[in-house]
Amino acid sequence: MPSPANRSELKRYAVLLDEARTIKGVSLGRDAWRRLRRNRVAMLSLWLLVVLGVLAVLTPLLPLRPPRLVDTSRQFVPPVAWPLVEPSLPLPGENDENRRDPLGEGFGELGPLGNALLRLRIAIFGKWSVASICGADRLGRDILSRLFWGARISLAVGVVATLVSLVIGVSYGAIAGYLGGRIDNLMMRIVDVLYSIPFIFVVIFLITILGAEGIKEPLEEHGINRIVIFFVVVGAIYWLTMARVVRGQVISLKNEQFVEAARTIGAGRVRIIFGHVVPNLLSVVIVYLTLTIPRVMLFEAFLSFLGLGVEPPDVSWGLLANEGVQAITAVRIYWWLVVFPGLALGLTLCALNFLGDGLRDALDPRLKNQ
Repeated sequence: MPSPANRSELKRYAVLLDEARTIKGVSLGRDAWRRLRRNRVAMLSLWLLVVLGVLAVLTPLLPLRPPRLVDTSRQFVPPVAWPLVEPSLPLPGENDENRRDPLGEGFGELGPLGNALLRLRIAIFGKWSVASICGADRLGRDILSRLFWGARISLAVGVVATLVSLVIGVSYGAIAGYLGGRIDNLMMRIVDVLYSIPFIFVVIFLITILGAEGIKEPLEEHGINRIVIFFVVVGAIYWLTMARVVRGQVISLKNEQFVEAARTIGAGRVRIIFGHVVPNLLSVVIVYLTLTIPRVMLFEAFLSFLGLGVEPPDVSWGLLANEGVQAITAVRIYWWLVVFPGLALGLTLCALNFLGDGLRDALDPRLKNQ
């Protein structure tokens, strides 16, 4: 029989066990999401980016004039506040002896999803479309529609080029930090040398060379256009900072107990680096991702503004701003051609930066109780 003291101790343990059962654990991801939701600016930025991405994907479904539809009678139409809708779109084969498809031509080549959305748009809205509330350009093309359509390329350039840089930077920095010694020293000296190269001129040089007449055609035959080249070139240059950040984090983690346990069970270097160390750096990687996308988008806008980025008939926000600047003269200032693309780019870049700051605070365990 247990003594009275032991019985009291057992009762106390039973009470503690019952209390422990009522406490539900919270994962790191759920805890970070809870803290992120308390950051109103970050959540507003997140919803803004989600809405913008959805509108970019669903542009063929929206009741807007197609982004490539040329109508010289609407040349330089200023922003229209009223009426908000107008029955101005000809349907496929309507009043057209050649039975062309103005809506389809206005979007160019669409995939299965785009064609399905376009057919649904015709079934729902018919020939009705939203008026040019953001005005029209020198060819009568609707600016609002081109903003949504250009968001596809602008956002894709930022995301894809940043992912390429992350893959290179995380792999390079993790290997250098884990191996250490002379290999680490050699790899970091290579990074230092690459840092000294003015990468803006390198990107402009490569895009110019690869866009030359003798080289451009063979590349396009293999599906490699200027956008694909931009993805690879920018992604292959923006990885330097990420490599340094990841290297420092790996150096601080490679002697932790979970790494020693992986070595004890016979895990190889590749498995330890990419299976155990890199997953513990996801918070750093995610924050860097949200902070690098704006830089890449701004760089793409800069190149498109110089005429070295997106090529017509494709459209991006930088190309829209460039077309607006070219149309402005000392006699007439068509302000809407520059203001709306610049506003879309500025709001998106601000949203990405605010979201990155919010994620940094949410994923920092030192701020857990703040």
